Amino acid sequence: MLFTPLHDRVLVRRIEEDEKTSGGLIIPETAKEKPQEGEVVSVGAGAKDDAGVRIAMDVKAGDKILFGKWSGTEIKIDGEELMIMKESDILGIMA
Repeated sequence: MLFTPLHDRVLVRRIEEDEKTSGGLIIPETAKEKPQEGEVVSVGAGAKDDAGVRIAMDVKAGDKILFGKWSGTEIKIDGEELMIMKESDILGIMA
């Protein structure tokens, strides 16, 4: 994949949740919510402050993250559905 986000943007691949509940019931596609968990695919170089100094990104490719329900923009690259969002939309990095 030849795509690099600009500035403080992050390219994210959603991590799909289990299709069964803990009790073993299968959740149909129509009842599922989109996952709010993902893996960082690539990151931009970071935003610049008022003095023109680059602000380093807190996330890196491979990080597992949580993001808000309405965060980002869905895009399709090489047939794969991904999301692009600002770093500020990321709620945290999972350990």
